[in-house]
Amino acid sequence: MQSINSLLEKDDFSRQDIIELLTSDKKALPELLARAYDIKSKYVGNTVYYRGIIEFSNICDKNCYYCGIRKDNLEPERYRISREEILEAAKFALENEYGSLVLQSGEIKNEAFTTYIESILRDIKNLSDGKLGITLSLGEQSLETYKRWYEAGAHRYLLRIETSNSDLYQQLHPNDHDFKARFQALKDLKNCGYQVGTGMMIGLPGQAMEDLAADILFMKNQNIDMIGMGPFIPHQNTPLSNSLGEFDAIRESQLELSLKMIAITRIVLKDVNIAATTALQALDPIGREKGLEAGANIIMPNITDTKYREGYQLYENKPCLDENSDKCKGCLEARITSIGEAIGYNEWGDSPHYFNRTEKKR
Repeated sequence: MQSINSLLEKDDFSRQDIIELLTSDKKALPELLARAYDIKSKYVGNTVYYRGIIEFSNICDKNCYYCGIRKDNLEPERYRISREEILEAAKFALENEYGSLVLQSGEIKNEAFTTYIESILRDIKNLSDGKLGITLSLGEQSLETYKRWYEAGAHRYLLRIETSNSDLYQQLHPNDHDFKARFQALKDLKNCGYQVGTGMMIGLPGQAMEDLAADILFMKNQNIDMIGMGPFIPHQNTPLSNSLGEFDAIRESQLELSLKMIAITRIVLKDVNIAATTALQALDPIGREKGLEAGANIIMPNITDTKYREGYQLYENKPCLDENSDKCKGCLEARITSIGEAIGYNEWGDSPHYFNRTEKKR
């Protein structure tokens, strides 16, 4: 086994190199995080970019075994935020200089939904005079739908693959899910011109370090522009609720592994955007700050009206359910500046990797 120092000096990483970094002991973690932060500073800078997230509906046609808004979970009250409320949230993002927002919901695939999102996108562009960047996270759709949404104003799309191991993927989903379809969707998004994001859950039942190493190489080989990954946190109303045993016993190790994944992904992929997800904060009160220090550069403050947030819990113990958007803004600003990072107000904060792979001008 190579020393951590010799590994971190490399420019090109094999699967075995990544496995060694993932399995390095806790004493080596500060070196790993420091190297990731140096890479982040060099390739994407020390500015954190906001994506104000609007969780506009928890209605979902899917039944993923890990997700708290899966179709068969009868506990949450299903909702869809009105057009006016979505635009009010977008106005908040604009007036508070967030620069970009994310529209996220359960997965629906029909013409009515496609047309609705298309019109919302145009409304947001008109409302903001084109100033707000827009990311979509609305699951697998047809190539035609992706094209329509892109033409209507969305320019980034996040579709997490969850795992690049097709066997493990099938263990997380019912038989009506197709790993090849998910893979094709990422290709379709890229062909439409989107900045393409994906990611995985970290610490899944049955997941090996070899799988996580393969995930990082998958994202590199697929030329992914932005990464949204976080720890697997079981939800009590899902088939995987007890899949990891007593979760509190592994909470710390889930966080450490997640920080390692962020750091190694930064070191290997260099110029991509990486989100410090809210799930990190569910494991540690300063989890998102730790994610930024591990190499992340994107934060997604929740700007959904608080009356809906209880119904959009993909995992257990989701933080900030009762924190309104104004309070969230002040809290995040203090958290980010406390670690010496700047906030890119009024900036889209697009992925440098996208421009490097497409040779487009900013």
